[in-house]
Amino acid sequence: MYSTPKNLWSLVDHLAVALKRHSFTRKQLEQFHAQILAGGLLRSAPLLTTFLSSCYRSQEPHYALLFMRNLPICIPSLWNSTVRLSLDSGLWPDFVGLYNGMLRSSVFPSKVTLSSVLRSCAAHGAAQLGESFHCQILKMGFELDVILQTGLLDFYGKVGDLRCARKMFAEMLQKDVVADNAMVSALSKHGYVEEARDLFDNMPQRNSASWNSMITCYCKLGDIGAARSMFDANPVKDVVSWNAMIDGYIKADQLLAAQELFVRMGTARNSVTWNTMISGYVQCKEFGKAIATFQEMRVENVKPTEVTMISLLSACAHLGALDMGEWIHDYIRRKRLMIDAVLGNALIDMYSKCGSIEAAFDVFDRLPVKNIFCWNSIIAGLGTNGYGEKAIDLLALMQEEGLKPDGVTFVGLLCGCSHSGLVSAGRSYFSEMYDIYGVTPKIEHYGCMVDLLGRAGLLKEAVELVKTMPVKPNAQVWGSLLRACQIHKDAELSKDVVQNLLDLDPRDGGNYVYLSNLYASLSRWDEVNVCRKVMIDRGVHKVPGCSSIELDGIVHEFVAGDSRHLQITQINLFLDEIAKKLKEHGHESNRALVLHDIEDEEKETAVSYHSERIAVAFGLMSTPPGKTIRVVKNLRTCSDCHSALKIISNVYKREIIVRDRKRFHHFKDGCCSCRDYW
Repeated sequence: MYSTPKNLWSLVDHLAVALKRHSFTRKQLEQFHAQILAGGLLRSAPLLTTFLSSCYRSQEPHYALLFMRNLPICIPSLWNSTVRLSLDSGLWPDFVGLYNGMLRSSVFPSKVTLSSVLRSCAAHGAAQLGESFHCQILKMGFELDVILQTGLLDFYGKVGDLRCARKMFAEMLQKDVVADNAMVSALSKHGYVEEARDLFDNMPQRNSASWNSMITCYCKLGDIGAARSMFDANPVKDVVSWNAMIDGYIKADQLLAAQELFVRMGTARNSVTWNTMISGYVQCKEFGKAIATFQEMRVENVKPTEVTMISLLSACAHLGALDMGEWIHDYIRRKRLMIDAVLGNALIDMYSKCGSIEAAFDVFDRLPVKNIFCWNSIIAGLGTNGYGEKAIDLLALMQEEGLKPDGVTFVGLLCGCSHSGLVSAGRSYFSEMYDIYGVTPKIEHYGCMVDLLGRAGLLKEAVELVKTMPVKPNAQVWGSLLRACQIHKDAELSKDVVQNLLDLDPRDGGNYVYLSNLYASLSRWDEVNVCRKVMIDRGVHKVPGCSSIELDGIVHEFVAGDSRHLQITQINLFLDEIAKKLKEHGHESNRALVLHDIEDEEKETAVSYHSERIAVAFGLMSTPPGKTIRVVKNLRTCSDCHSALKIISNVYKREIIVRDRKRFHHFKDGCCSCRDYW
């Protein structure tokens, strides 16, 4: 048998170590290939396997195929190993070309390779491809192999063909615990709980996977009590058991129960446990807890994954926590995590929602592959940040790339047109949606159009559009019309709109507040008092304005007239200083915005202590000169604060970015990106 000469072992070791370290460019892989050829190492199967593994790690599957096709000798084990490497790389379905190349080289797949193929077909839902491999298994005489029979049973169960799964199970001459587990899982997946439980109860032996299948089954059905009973009865609990139960609690909106199990696990937690808990917090809108859990995860030295990053970026996006988002992006780069379309989309969304549209566009521009979700995210981000014209330009680029816009694309476009006052463009795209692009307008598109027309003062046209909608208007549509009434001070139309909103949801305090704001702006205090009385009688409460700002990785929250913050005394003193500077620059508080009929001096104080102003004051006093201030508010910012923040940006020479519930306001040098059109 051929053996590598001893004086070449050092070269083999050197290349093997180097290839395992990093991912490489195509040119670097070619250099390694040249060294293998020059060293006469084409018979060193372990080294060749390491090289091919590096090809897949470097996202170069085609180079791996090229390498295998040009080998001067045929090594069957290497072909089989390479097919499995291709399957494990996640570059589905690149393995098909490699598999066909193996067959053309007269190399037949091993049972291990076929088993890997079936698992991948099951994972990707590739029913037709899996069926073709079933035929090959029969032709090759492997039909009675228990491992492949179990693989086929599992495949059919996971792609939704329960009839074939039952048939495979019935025809098995030998059934072990793995086959029984696969059948329990298939029955559970299709809702045959009693049959799955009966099979489980009659299994001659059970392992942890058996119990986990039943726990998962009950969790998916929402029977969390039965799942917990099964979990408690499980004598062989492993980390999968705990993770399945935690995930079940989260999906059932029982976050406290999930937390209790998470704490009890202690050091048994793995990366899946941490990811499940972090994503659970994000799903339940506990974004601060998601970030805190990640920080605890780092202390425990648990390595984050791409899944962790996506959940965290979502939390940062909702909180407007740019510093943490930038740290995560930097971590992704340092750890050389692959920024694919999914992770790239999460980064685009985070940067867009943190008001850093330049960074969002940079991520978008660098993505090697952009799917429809990436295009939609950047178009929506441009729109909400006030760059409607750029959003329109991107639509043209998107189509040049061969991608067809969908309903989400048009929501982003119409939203951008609305925030930028592009009435003609908005009308045009709305009419072209179906006629040219084949996209049927839905309720959200009508909501955008009502918002666009209403902001522009075209209230009659907006009302006519609402009347002619093919679907019943929802709260979004009526809410857009009500905001337009408030902007243009149409009290009579507001009454009708509010009544429609109250018919939809009589307990939404925001509807009463909108109407009260309108009456207050017109000094119609009797109507304001009526609104307030109705709210009290019906037990309806106004959602308090809340603004947040991130400093050094910590998110600080403020409400109007806040007294809870540890530095509130210093903040109030700074607010007084700001108020003096505003007066010096001619700013007069819009006292009509205060809902109470109180003295003018009290009204001015009330407006001055709105939550966004407190957050901005805290940011100004806590950060070095020149640093951008970023604030997130849960409600729409008021016109008085909008005017004040323009002046503050000029006086303190800071860019101030405020994200309210509808859009972004980039205040700089005394101006706002919305051009006062909001």
